[in-house]
Parts: sequence; structure tokens; C-alpha cells
Amino acid sequence: MRHLGLPLRLLVLSFTLCVTAILAWAHAIVVESSPQTNGVVKGPVIAVKLRFNVRIDGPRSRLALVKPDGTSHALEVLRQPSPDSLAATLSGLLPGKYQLHWQVLANDGHITQGDIPFTVTSP
Repeated sequence: MRHLGLPLRLLVLSFTLCVTAILAWAHAIVVESSPQTNGVVKGPVIAVKLRFNVRIDGPRSRLALVKPDGTSHALEVLRQPSPDSLAATLSGLLPGKYQLHWQVLANDGHITQGDIPFTVTSP
């Protein structure tokens, strides 16, 4: 009977590790972006595409552009190219440092957000 405690503890530990791993994968994380993080692109028109590690709810997701002067404006999110992606088009960009701010709703109900800094140069 004394050894029954160890198997039970191992079972609880294994269960806890599995649940933690599942929850960690539940949040949407950018796995590919264009422009790339800290990338340099030629303006004035840029195609934006973000791909995530999970399916996301496109209509409830948001993209915003933060300009070099710190002002921000919402971007029109294009029809989803795939269930794990968002796309938009940026136009009229002058040379400078920008940030693409994203906020997505993953199919598990979790909202995640982040920023992708990039620099625009002259064409």
C-alpha cells in the first residue's frame, strides 16, 4: 500500500503536463509573416500576410498599422486566404519605421495579440 502513492503522484504529474501542453498550443502564435519581423520592405504598396499555428476567426480578428509618428489606424482585413491566415494591403507608405499590430481570436476562444515592427524604404 505504501507504494500506491508514487504511481498516483506520477499519474497526476503526467496529467498536469499534458493539460499544460494542450493549453500552450491553444493560443494563436504567428509562425510566418510578410513583412517579416524587423524586415525591410520597399513601399509605397505592401501586401501583408500573417499565418498562425491554429485556425483563427477572421471576421473577429483585427489588424492596425502604427505609423512612424505614432498614430495608428485600423486596416481592412481581406477575405481569409486560409483558415490560419490574415491578409491586408498597405498603400501610400513613406519611408520610415512602422509596426503592424495584430489581434486574433483563435478557434478555441482565446484572444492573442502582438506587433511586427518593419521598415519601409523608397521604391
